[in-house]
Amino acid sequence: MAVNTRRNAGQDSLRAFLLTGLLLLLPAVVAHWRMGRFALHTALNGFHTGLGDAVFPWITWLASGWLAVALSLALLWRSWRSFLMMALATGLSALVVQWLKRRVFEEFDRPSMFLEHMPGLPLVGGVELHHYFSFPSGHTTAAFSMCLALAVIIGRRGAAILLAVLAVLLGYSRVYLSQHFAEDVVAGAFTGSLVAVAVYLVLYHGRLGRNTRLDASPLRGGQNQ
Repeated sequence: MAVNTRRNAGQDSLRAFLLTGLLLLLPAVVAHWRMGRFALHTALNGFHTGLGDAVFPWITWLASGWLAVALSLALLWRSWRSFLMMALATGLSALVVQWLKRRVFEEFDRPSMFLEHMPGLPLVGGVELHHYFSFPSGHTTAAFSMCLALAVIIGRRGAAILLAVLAVLLGYSRVYLSQHFAEDVVAGAFTGSLVAVAVYLVLYHGRLGRNTRLDASPLRGGQNQ
């Protein structure tokens, strides 16, 4: 794939992903400002169904680190650049979010520590609720860094929009399961997106962006066209 074509496709996908994510998350930011964390968490959990209780514990697993590792290894079949985009975006964002959770915002507790402020809050049976290190959401950080990386790699606007919707859904699963507040999810989305954008700029622009050797696959040989 020509350098300019790849770069333009990545830029279009990046813009589509970020705009879609912003439009979907902005209402939560406004609602948090107007309602407060407890009222918003209660409102966002007012849609529990039997199907949701069964499905969301599985959906949230998609934002685990194991899937990012598997995707990174699978992308070696495509190219070094694709592998590095996924591996660095998800790996570095995981390091950043853990540092934030444990060194900067270590006193932020999870919803399970404030149940007395949210009487009647529906909880999903069989889900072990965590108590500490709430801000930002690590799963949401992983979801946004992983989905943004995939959007850039695929290079299609429609796919980028769908991946942004998936990332937001994964973030919402953390609220649905009462593992995080909405503010944790928004912060995780920002963290994952910021790190992934930085990795994209390094790999797709400047000297590395012009290095066609990164477009070769170590598994297939030759360049990905």
